[in-house]
Amino acid sequence: MVSVFEISYNTIQPYTSPFQMKKTSFRLLAMAVLFTASGNMAAQDLRTAYFSDHYLYRHDLNPAIDNEDSYISIPVLGNVNVSMMGNFGYEELVRKNPLYPKESDKKMTSFINPYLSNQLKGFASGDNKVNADLKVSLFSMGFKKWGGYNTLELNSRTSVNVNAPYKLFQFAADMGNRNYDIGDISLSGQTYVELSLGHSRQVDRKLRVGAKLKLLVGGADVDFRMTDVKADLTPGNVWRISGDAQSHVSMKGFKYLSKTKEYNNKQGSYTHVNDVDVDGAGVGGFGAAIDAGAVYKVNDQLTVSAAVQDLGAIFWTDDFHATNDAKTFVFDGFHDVSADSSSPDKLDNKADSYTDQMLDFANLRDKGNDGSRVTGIGATLSAGCMYQIPTLKMLKVGLLGMAHINGPFSWTEARLSGNITPAKWFDGALSLAVNNYSANFGFLANFRAKKFGFHIGMDRMIGKVSHEMIPLSSNGSVSLGFNIIL
Repeated sequence: MVSVFEISYNTIQPYTSPFQMKKTSFRLLAMAVLFTASGNMAAQDLRTAYFSDHYLYRHDLNPAIDNEDSYISIPVLGNVNVSMMGNFGYEELVRKNPLYPKESDKKMTSFINPYLSNQLKGFASGDNKVNADLKVSLFSMGFKKWGGYNTLELNSRTSVNVNAPYKLFQFAADMGNRNYDIGDISLSGQTYVELSLGHSRQVDRKLRVGAKLKLLVGGADVDFRMTDVKADLTPGNVWRISGDAQSHVSMKGFKYLSKTKEYNNKQGSYTHVNDVDVDGAGVGGFGAAIDAGAVYKVNDQLTVSAAVQDLGAIFWTDDFHATNDAKTFVFDGFHDVSADSSSPDKLDNKADSYTDQMLDFANLRDKGNDGSRVTGIGATLSAGCMYQIPTLKMLKVGLLGMAHINGPFSWTEARLSGNITPAKWFDGALSLAVNNYSANFGFLANFRAKKFGFHIGMDRMIGKVSHEMIPLSSNGSVSLGFNIIL
């Protein structure tokens, strides 16, 4: 089960194009996450900076917002956003091994370890969710022309989303009951490149509007759902699992690999998916999306705004489908695999071990390529209200509300921020946000020299991290960028 967070470790590596994905990294994305049975394409931009005048990428949050400056990004480094949001994390999944050092040489173990005193500590009693996102600006520029402000962007975007009920973790940890009504399990992952053209203009003295048109080039899309899952202990201490499992993968060069396994309770054998292979890589599909927004200046102190982001879809040319034909099947349970967390290689090995166990749990059969399919990318609605302090021009207060719409991975958030511009070369912000998962503090530090700009910020402050620099909590984000001001 720990594999979803080892995905996070392997994801935050030197940047790799979604069209250069190799078998090992895809197995971690599409299997160690997908079939963990525990990327929503959450708004990945720095929301704390929404009301900061000199932050160059506010147009990614609302395309009606313009900039005082024209700019051009430093390729790949112009705007990098890494984000995780959820209600369970690494510290729930990976624990200190109670048998170390006397009875085991492994310092860390998983929550499945039966020697732990409180295996389910920290898990939510309902659904447990994690959304992980990565957005990299490969190139971006903004300039004033044609009666308004214009933007041209090329971004790479990746997301992974997990939704797992509490009963799944309870079943994996203790298996002390005879019956478990586990419920629904779902996971999605998506990676694509977007080419964006934006324009905003002043309609009259108070109203400004803007829009972006986006061409989407798909790299990969993974969707796994297991519904109405139940586990029953039968005579002979054998677990019988029931539920409907469906897996859809869209990616060029992809195929499932299967192995043959003997039946436990009758003669004969069957095949089920136990791995994947990626023979090369390429464009998996095309799509389009739009952003639209408006800003209205009520008076010299009060400004309101609203926007919709990522309203669109991708048409995928392939749909590699797998399903569990046998809706009821035998499963021998989950087994803990202790590991030395100081070694990334051993973490990868542990991810492989849990992947194999989850593949047995899903019991999928390869159904081949079903042809094309269409998937959404998840739309986000936002509304903002900003108040300029009349007696202190350098200080503004803003309230931003957001709603992300993407099935089981939807969320809402309200964020209150204070924004200050004490000098022309610097502006900053502090924010407090409350969303479906937690309350978080955020900050922005934006530096602006004559020909150079640099920003760094977080919407969710990162707390303690593991030896592999994985945040112990699933709530954290980092945004930074280097840009040339024209």
